[in-house]
Amino acid sequence: MKDARLRVRSLVTALVLLLITSFTVRAQEGDGFLSDLHNFRVNNYMALDAYYRFSASGDTETLNEIVASINAANESMNSVADSTAGVLSGEQVESLNVEFDKFKDLMRSNINDVRNTGYPDLRLVSDMANQALSMNQVASEMYAVARESAEVATAQRVEAARSAAVTMAQMMAKYSARTHSSVSQTFQGSSNDIPLDEQATQFDAFLSQITKGGAQGPLKAALDDLTSKWEFIRGSYINYNDNNVAFVIDRYSKGILRGLETTIGLLRENA
Repeated sequence: MKDARLRVRSLVTALVLLLITSFTVRAQEGDGFLSDLHNFRVNNYMALDAYYRFSASGDTETLNEIVASINAANESMNSVADSTAGVLSGEQVESLNVEFDKFKDLMRSNINDVRNTGYPDLRLVSDMANQALSMNQVASEMYAVARESAEVATAQRVEAARSAAVTMAQMMAKYSARTHSSVSQTFQGSSNDIPLDEQATQFDAFLSQITKGGAQGPLKAALDDLTSKWEFIRGSYINYNDNNVAFVIDRYSKGILRGLETTIGLLRENA
């Protein structure tokens, strides 16, 4: 009888451990899925930002930035499609992939226009900008659905940092579009668009959420650096016509994105 009770207890313990392990694995897969969706959104706007600069200069270095960002977005899309987390249906993932294919086709056509004629086709550039907005909306909706079904509660500060990164990438693309006069109207008229100064205010709110709570060591250093860089360029995003030095804004904005990536990693480690 005693042996039977021990066997039952051992079996129950084994089942509990199995359930805990299964939940942990699913939680990790779900968190990785969200991370891939996040990186997908950021890199597509980074590609768009690089394109606007390429449309004015046509230089190889900027073209390489476009290619690198598209490749990074492609890797994230493949990871989303191959995920075993089961947080989105195959149809949902495929719908995002279709939107991404449209964006890549438009990007390819716009790059070829600049390389072949020396200037962009404004209608085609506008189509690409609108497709980027539409694709980001689909990706954001899927991110929200995935958060609810991923069986993992991401920390509020991590979510704020991810939202800040997407917002910064969007702002960079919009700032580049306005800086290069030939494509300055490509974001105008979209019902999904938010004015640049309003996005800067949104970024303020996200940064405030990120910096709430205790921070020390590498995390404190990362947050201090983020705050310092943002304070330096904030006025240019709020008032575009003031202090408009495009290469400085680009350099500091990229630094903020790198800082947000570091911050997200540190926050996830400390969760």
